[in-house]
Amino acid sequence: MLAFLANPDRFRRLTGPALPVAGLLAAGLILAGAVWALGFSPADRVQGEAVKIMYVHVPAAWMAMAAYAFIAVASLVGYVWRHSLADIAAREAALPGFVFTLLALVTGSIWGRITWGVWWDWDARMTSMLALLFIYAGYMALWRAIENEGQAARAAALLAMVGAINLPIIKFSVDFWETLHQKASVIRADGPSMPASMLWPLAIMALGYTALFAFYVMLRMHTVILEKRRDARARPARAASTATISHPAPAGPDPSSPGQGEHA
Repeated sequence: MLAFLANPDRFRRLTGPALPVAGLLAAGLILAGAVWALGFSPADRVQGEAVKIMYVHVPAAWMAMAAYAFIAVASLVGYVWRHSLADIAAREAALPGFVFTLLALVTGSIWGRITWGVWWDWDARMTSMLALLFIYAGYMALWRAIENEGQAARAAALLAMVGAINLPIIKFSVDFWETLHQKASVIRADGPSMPASMLWPLAIMALGYTALFAFYVMLRMHTVILEKRRDARARPARAASTATISHPAPAGPDPSSPGQGEHA
């Protein structure tokens, strides 16, 4: 399967029809989830309307972790099997992952100010999420810092795989340590603890974020493949142009020089 998907043309043929579907799903689900969350979901008896920040914050936090897990797996595939498309997928997933992490931190800070009375607290969940933001930033910077693309891919893959250690720390931080964050209320062994009136818009927003992530990554991968193909086609022309400049054709006789007219 890995070898099957390694062909750029095959990848574009398989994912081309999925691009508009993912884009439409993202727009439709996020719009529907936002309308349901803001207009029809109930307020919390303690937090009031402030609880509706959850519908942006929680899916963003989920996607921040899911995007990084995607990067780590793609990096493993690229590092072990030298799968160039896996390296591209990992690289292009970093920016939306960074944005989701930043969105989770900003909305979490606003929510914390309303509910806890503080903008920030160095508890385990918040600190580990901030560390994830820095890992994303370092990963993207490493890709840009190394000029050779193959070397950059391998160095970035190592960073991504090592950084994945932070994911279980984020997930289980509320269980391992005493934090301001409440414990899991959706993904639990005995089922979600929140009512369906809140769970459904939350799930729809999470699906919309997932579709948006898939749309962006596939679109960027298609763009990179086309750019590489364009550069490959332009390379022989640039090489020929450089060779012409380096080795100009010998100049012919100058008819205006003395004696040229007489011999003619």
